[in-house]
Amino acid sequence: MASNKVKIIAGQWRGRNLPFPDIKGLRPTPVRVRETVFNWLQYDVIASRCLDLYAGSGALGMEAASRGAKAVVQVDDDAQVCRQLKQNAELVSASQVKIVQQDVFRYLAGNAQMFDLVFLDPPFAKGYAVQAANWLEEKLWLANHAKIYIEVENTLKLTGLPENWKMLKHKKAGEVAYYLFERID
Repeated sequence: MASNKVKIIAGQWRGRNLPFPDIKGLRPTPVRVRETVFNWLQYDVIASRCLDLYAGSGALGMEAASRGAKAVVQVDDDAQVCRQLKQNAELVSASQVKIVQQDVFRYLAGNAQMFDLVFLDPPFAKGYAVQAANWLEEKLWLANHAKIYIEVENTLKLTGLPENWKMLKHKKAGEVAYYLFERID
């Protein structure tokens, strides 16, 4: 049962607490980090098409939807997580949010759609971030000048990312390192 909650910071559902299941390894992006990220993205969220990979608690995708993203696709392979994400979307009548229960790499191997904004927050210590980033680029999931947010453990060196990705911002908070990239043609 969902015993944890994540609070939406701003936008249409500001202040709403959305539950998420207590699952090992599920760690919502901390409020302080989300505030920073959405300050970085303040001009990029409205009317964007957003892809939330390894959606987990749904904090990033739901925050984007609350702030005016036109479409949000949340992808996670855990059935319990996806059930809760669907319930949360229904709770706030988020018709622009679509939940996909599927392995992220299987999803990225499918038919690509263009996204303006991608949240990539994989489980720590699995090595998924760089491979997923390269699949986003190689398999044509990114619009021109798409923004890509990556959250990883602060001990990970992000090397081997697509060469046409320009790092715009980078910070660390506790055990988390987070980055904002822009796809340059």
